[in-house]
Amino acid sequence: MSFSKIVDFSNLTLLELYEILALRAEVFVVEQNCPYQDLDGKDQGSLHALITKDGKLWAYSRIIPPGIAFPEVSIGRVLTSFNARGKGVGKNLMEISIKECLLRWPNYDVLIMAQSYLVKFYSNFNFVVEKDEFLEDGIPHRWMRLKHASKNQ
Repeated sequence: MSFSKIVDFSNLTLLELYEILALRAEVFVVEQNCPYQDLDGKDQGSLHALITKDGKLWAYSRIIPPGIAFPEVSIGRVLTSFNARGKGVGKNLMEISIKECLLRWPNYDVLIMAQSYLVKFYSNFNFVVEKDEFLEDGIPHRWMRLKHASKNQ
């Protein structure tokens, strides 16, 4: 049975925080062979979306409110555990993350820095590529934006 929640930093349990940091290191540092400074000071002011199954963290994203990293709201550190891949968990994670962004900040665009190979995945959620491809920690990325409803009309 899976369970999802979105919580601010102060309401994460120590176990949840440990699991988040461990999974971020497993996916971004070890799997992608990309040593980078994960702890960037933005976790404390962010919301954290978690999907768990049988007590294990299966998927995670960090939702950063407008004004902390960018003028827009942003979703980042999006990941699924190895065992969750190919089961629609990433899609579910993005749906709940986007829904939360639009609920809390309806007048803001949602910005993501997508790894280039995932552009098609994020396009399925109406994100649109902006600007040229660039390297972030040695990995090709693209800026993508989901415009808020009033800008789409």
